[in-house]
Amino acid sequence: MSEGMRYSAGVDVGSTQTKAVILDETGAIVARALTDTGAYLVRAAERAYEQALQSAGVHREQVGYVIGTGYGRFNVAFGDAQVTEIGCHAKGAWSIFPNTRTVIDIGGQDTKAIAVSDRGEVLDFAMNDKCAAGSGRFLTNSAEACGMDVSQMGEKSLTAKNPVRLSTVCTVFVESDILSYMAQGKKIDDILAGVHSAIASRTVALVRRVGSKEEVTFTGGVSRNIGMRQAIEEKLGVKINASGDSHYTGAIGAAVFALERMKAAPAAVA
Repeated sequence: MSEGMRYSAGVDVGSTQTKAVILDETGAIVARALTDTGAYLVRAAERAYEQALQSAGVHREQVGYVIGTGYGRFNVAFGDAQVTEIGCHAKGAWSIFPNTRTVIDIGGQDTKAIAVSDRGEVLDFAMNDKCAAGSGRFLTNSAEACGMDVSQMGEKSLTAKNPVRLSTVCTVFVESDILSYMAQGKKIDDILAGVHSAIASRTVALVRRVGSKEEVTFTGGVSRNIGMRQAIEEKLGVKINASGDSHYTGAIGAAVFALERMKAAPAAVA
């Protein structure tokens, strides 16, 4: 890395995982880092940031501005400012896919639908912040009830022939719902397809509240689940964007905000 180069960073402290991203002055990603959040949020933020710095070969003094975001954004002790995860997912999705007008973010504990302007600004949003129904936690509990790893769910659900209809999207009661279907002899792939369909229905209802406009970009860790992407596409009736960096979208957005502030006030952050 150039000695004279200055960088910005974003650290997204989520309920389950913490992500850090470092950008150079051109806005290019030079490093990403991912770690489990655990019980100590301050340590998780520090750990992810340090891993990203080492990966990039960048010294802390070369980073001009750091923004924290996510569930634990106020625990980014070394950060210069905090921005909500809604704002950061909007900005991050727009930076990856500039034509993004709707963002779907399914996180560990909540789901968000965000209407985005042509500059990556939040125009409106809706979220299920009262409980973890239809979130990543719901997927994890469903996987455990089926005796499989959550990373296997998406592919397996695509082989379903007769998807079941779940009576709940509550993370507390989904296990009993699944066990009941298993006792009836229902196939695992049909049960998993039902799980994905239930989450997709709840997600699309949020999207309708903010007004679905193309392009639609799927962010967050659940975006890596191909079964979830397909279920949402079927219910929305449009193809949705998802990139290899979708899991890091919040951290990317935070780093973009940090870069903008660094450039706007270079003397203050030099």
